[in-house]
Amino acid sequence: MRGKTRQNAISPERLAERGITPVSWAAQIESGQLPGHVCFDDGALVGYCFGDLGTGEVVVLALLPDSEGQGLGKMLLDRVMQDLRACGHRRLFLGCSADPESRSYGFYRHLGWRSTGQADAHGDDVLEHLVNQADGDA
Repeated sequence: MRGKTRQNAISPERLAERGITPVSWAAQIESGQLPGHVCFDDGALVGYCFGDLGTGEVVVLALLPDSEGQGLGKMLLDRVMQDLRACGHRRLFLGCSADPESRSYGFYRHLGWRSTGQADAHGDDVLEHLVNQADGDA
């Protein structure tokens, strides 16, 4: 499905170059290392979001183009953020396009994610979301 997203589509071959294959991904999900949520429409996978239990990173949020603009991305992201917070993470982070024309650029910032001023290994802007100790929310 990742290769069918509107922006930031990544082919299975490119994912494999990064060590991400169906087998490696399934193993990390089964071990509990990658908690996540998926969304189906009439039995078809239309979106998913997964985080890294060890680091607090939101590693992927992907939706098919026909499922955008319905609140599904926000819902999936919220659920993964809750999972990571429940495991004790006070700082969540993710890599996001640094291009203001990219949909993800405005999406995450609108939801309170802030740039750290750093780039990840893929050249994406590292954003973070901090949990407010007083109320459990940022």
